Amino acid sequence: MQDHHPYPVPGPPPGSFSQQTDPRAGIDEAVAGLDDLDALPLAEHVERFDAVHTELTVALSSIDKV
Repeated sequence: MQDHHPYPVPGPPPGSFSQQTDPRAGIDEAVAGLDDLDALPLAEHVERFDAVHTELTVALSSIDKV
């Protein structure tokens, strides 16, 4: 039986899947990029948050092989 959703189901950005076997490795690296956030210009914050969001999305998606 196939799940059919009457609306789009969110997922990771296309092409964002990492070949890493442990999704936590990318998360740790991305989150470490937030360590010096207070020293960066505000304009660079969005890029850092986007990187963390992408890694979290990939890691969560890989849990269920979505």
